[in-house]
Amino acid sequence: MAGVGQLTLRLVASDELTAAQVARLHELMQDAFAGDEHGGFTEEDWQHALGGTHFLLESDGAIVCHASVVTRELHVAGVPLKTAYVEAVATDPGLQGQGLGTQVMRAVGDFIDAGDWQIAALGTGSQAFYERLGWRIWRGPSFVRTKSGDVATPDEDGYIMVRLTPRSPALRPDAPISCEVRPGDVW
Repeated sequence: MAGVGQLTLRLVASDELTAAQVARLHELMQDAFAGDEHGGFTEEDWQHALGGTHFLLESDGAIVCHASVVTRELHVAGVPLKTAYVEAVATDPGLQGQGLGTQVMRAVGDFIDAGDWQIAALGTGSQAFYERLGWRIWRGPSFVRTKSGDVATPDEDGYIMVRLTPRSPALRPDAPISCEVRPGDVW
């Protein structure tokens, strides 16, 4: 892409995405995560982004940046919390560094604050980007909840970020945090 044109931000429910939007989002994710050390953006990653609200930032009608907010249940120190979980954040590689991701993530933050979530979370290796926007690295150990009990996910420690909402209870940022099991990357 040459540059940024007229920008429009659209919020679209997963079940309202058109086939053309889904195709463009797949292309965007493949391009944005092409150099990712975790194997790029998988079909399981895409499935994790469905079931909520998509933030589509368009430049002259073409999607150039995306984020999705889905509801999950995280537990902090064993206490279940209704969580706004952010998935599939990506900006067209040719347009990165121009504030598009920041614009989308600010809209995501406003959306989360207006909702009924008790906490927001995401997994990332780009901590500095999110810290600028009020997200904090979770300092406690991470786990995945399975039928056999909690299983430690030490490779995720330091990569999970949280954002408090107006409905967040008092939380110890070094307490254990856990998510439900799901196919692919649990976090």
